[in-house]
Amino acid sequence: MNEKEHSHVTSFGYELIRDHVLTSILGKHEKDILYWAGKDLARKFPLYSMEEAVTFFNEAGWGTLHLEKTTKDSAFYTLSTYNLPQSGQSRSHRLEAGFLAEQQQKLTGYLTECYDEEIKKNGLVSLQIKWDSKTKG
Repeated sequence: MNEKEHSHVTSFGYELIRDHVLTSILGKHEKDILYWAGKDLARKFPLYSMEEAVTFFNEAGWGTLHLEKTTKDSAFYTLSTYNLPQSGQSRSHRLEAGFLAEQQQKLTGYLTECYDEEIKKNGLVSLQIKWDSKTKG
């Protein structure tokens, strides 16, 4: 097996960790812990602009991130994931939401949260980043 073949991570391997091991370890606190883990990842991998998040998501294997629109206090993204759970169960996207919230907060300095919602009919995830321009983060 050459180095390129050896370094390839399969969808099955990703699913085992993301959808089974983490779920088992984190239990009922999974969503909260994943959100804070995403915020921690953002502090360890800071971006210089939110446009860089698209590249980061691709390289992390999280999927294709697309900015839909922005308003004065929100940004709306859709995420098309690469590795959908083969088990048919839904996956929490709180890790990605926490990552985006922290990046936005770091860049603007305003208190920021991100909300995720899986859109069942087409398999996309809707992510809304919302910041409070009156509250420093």
